[in-house]
Amino acid sequence: MDKSIQDDEFILSRKHDALHLRARLIDAIRRFFINYNFLEVETPLRIPAPAPEEHIEALPSGNWFLQTSPEICMKRLLAAGYPRIFQISKCFRTGERGKLHLPEFTMLEWYAAGFDYQQLMNQCEEMIRAVADDLGFKSGIVRQGKKIRLASPWERITVQGAFEKYAPVTLAEALSRNKFDEIMVEYIEPNLGIARPVFIYDYPAKLAALARLKIGNAAVAERCELYIGGLELANGFSELTDAREQRQRFGEALKIRAQKSYAAYPLPEKFLSALDNLPASAGIALGIDRLAMIFANVNSIDEVVPFVPENL
Repeated sequence: MDKSIQDDEFILSRKHDALHLRARLIDAIRRFFINYNFLEVETPLRIPAPAPEEHIEALPSGNWFLQTSPEICMKRLLAAGYPRIFQISKCFRTGERGKLHLPEFTMLEWYAAGFDYQQLMNQCEEMIRAVADDLGFKSGIVRQGKKIRLASPWERITVQGAFEKYAPVTLAEALSRNKFDEIMVEYIEPNLGIARPVFIYDYPAKLAALARLKIGNAAVAERCELYIGGLELANGFSELTDAREQRQRFGEALKIRAQKSYAAYPLPEKFLSALDNLPASAGIALGIDRLAMIFANVNSIDEVVPFVPENL
């Protein structure tokens, strides 16, 4: 037998435990949402127009694109009268490859009408704790030799508070110098979710993406992210339902994308039209592969998927 084939078989065989855990994880997630009367949906992987985002580049597929997230289609379902929906789907992003990234990855995304981001954080915590219990991790998990307690309540800290606690510069300075992401990655993220999971929330308005600005404080967006063991797992928010404001944000994102020589997407007009009917709601995207890494106690995303691009 060719040595390269033997090596591939060895790599696949040593993932046995992790892949079985991953399968149980997905099954537990699916049962959680079905028990809460969520409808599981499947939306197309190939779409004519992704949501324009400043830092995410979609993979072309003919004249269309492979989805970077099922967000646009799922929100159209929400607007059409499906109040609780979830999906476990493949997503694709150009140039993402590393210990924590794959160009093709698995995303859990769910939306609930009548929710805001605070209720969404509550539900996300409840879901992961239920899944952990199902997998035999009720008391907690171990990551990089440290015990992480999963019992409620999980920590919550604002972005402003995180900068005050961990960063060498103020939040305002990081934004003015265009260093927000750099400071987050280098100084803040390594400290998040070490003893117990943490939600960081209330992002600056300029980082709102598709999130609603906070009622009573338009300087911040009702956006949250979940970290466990220093690893970002989920990004969610109270949904923006103003089509005019969303169109303006998309236009600004397209200008920034053009400066980076990114692809010029057409605007997702059917999605923008559907926003007029979108109820007050919240949604969140969670990386299945990264959650599997947490429960399997591994440091590379390669260990929890059967194949990576280099093995194909």
